[in-house]
Amino acid sequence: MRYSATLRCTAGCEGAYALDEVIYRCPRCHELLEVVHDIAALRRRTAEEWKQLFDSRYKRTEWPYGSSVWGKKEWVAPSIRDENVVSMDEGGTNLFYAQRFGREIGLDDVWVKLCGNSHTGSFKDLGMTVLVSAVHQMIADGRQIRAVGCASTGDTSASLAAYAAAAGIPAIVILPRHKVSAAQLVQPLANGALVLALDTDFDGCMRIVQRLADEEGMYLANSMNSLRLEGQKTVAIEIAQQFDWDVPDVVIIPSGNLGNISAIAAGFEMMVALGLTPRVPRLVAAQAEAANPLYRASRNDWRYEPVAARTTLASAIQIGNPVSVKKAIRALRRCDGLVEQASEAELADAAARADRTGMFNCPHTGVALAVLMKLAARGDISRDEQVVVLSTANGLKFTDFKIGYHEGTLRGVKTTHGNRPVELPEDYDEVRRALDQAVPALQG
Repeated sequence: MRYSATLRCTAGCEGAYALDEVIYRCPRCHELLEVVHDIAALRRRTAEEWKQLFDSRYKRTEWPYGSSVWGKKEWVAPSIRDENVVSMDEGGTNLFYAQRFGREIGLDDVWVKLCGNSHTGSFKDLGMTVLVSAVHQMIADGRQIRAVGCASTGDTSASLAAYAAAAGIPAIVILPRHKVSAAQLVQPLANGALVLALDTDFDGCMRIVQRLADEEGMYLANSMNSLRLEGQKTVAIEIAQQFDWDVPDVVIIPSGNLGNISAIAAGFEMMVALGLTPRVPRLVAAQAEAANPLYRASRNDWRYEPVAARTTLASAIQIGNPVSVKKAIRALRRCDGLVEQASEAELADAAARADRTGMFNCPHTGVALAVLMKLAARGDISRDEQVVVLSTANGLKFTDFKIGYHEGTLRGVKTTHGNRPVELPEDYDEVRRALDQAVPALQG
């Protein structure tokens, strides 16, 4: 069967554009575009047939369908030829049953989707494989593209650099200087990208990169590019697949530039439209208090105004003027979603408390976990509801955050779940005394 998709205006303007057109906004109203699929064609397969097809491909070796993104190729980017796919086996990440943590906060059915267990250590791989594959095909078809570039607070740049390197495409990444972790900085450097560290924040980097895309012929890889979101929506489909084609009651998502909210909503909505699942879960956008424009809009009848983002430990979501805000608001309103925020102390403590139950959380996941704790405490999530928290990045990228927490050196954060090494001489009796003091506390 032949399937197709086009780019269309999110505000409803007439006009459709091919996925290989270099276009990010509607030429009439300047709103963002979105990928629209031929649902009638997709309905020629039954829901059960789609489930069987996706399950038969899941984590197998037939190229490129073993990737959990490209295993849903017909729903993502059907026009990409297999030989142009640039994939690193994205998706298929652990849906971690956070049983102990859930029970500690009064919930019976909490899961954490570990999207950071990916090639570059973040969920950004899900979208970048689609975008870079599209560029790879454009170049194969004779399109002149000088480079692919992005503004980033760390993870987008790492993902873009890795996929562009695999495809042999020049990559340019623009970062706010001294505002990304060392691990995030070294990733694009190691993959050969041109890294420009600017004395500004993410919003300033975004202004520069959009101008480069408009004036210098650089292909834009940020989430205002709708192709990115097509890959990111597959996390919703994968969650349902891992629950044997059922959906949770609530999904909590760390939220900065807000592309992920609309992408995940689109994934759940597409499953409903094609009969694979009966409903869309309630989505919760979790924002850092220091960068909370969506939270403020939700408290003001969804009237949005940008803010000057303040420094936050959750650096990837330190964004005061998110590109995808209108898409996110529409998605939240459709699913009766809500927005909550977390302070620096709340996000750090939540990450550390969850770590004590077997996880190793990045600060952005800490924001989502802190929001989960707030909603559970005030009864907005009931004990028996099934909840999935989206973990966006691998905690190993943020060891300075972890060390600072346990050493008690994070500014404005009073450590409540700290754990420091006990330094001792090479003396058996000293070791025994340390064990005698520690083990009762550990057991308690």
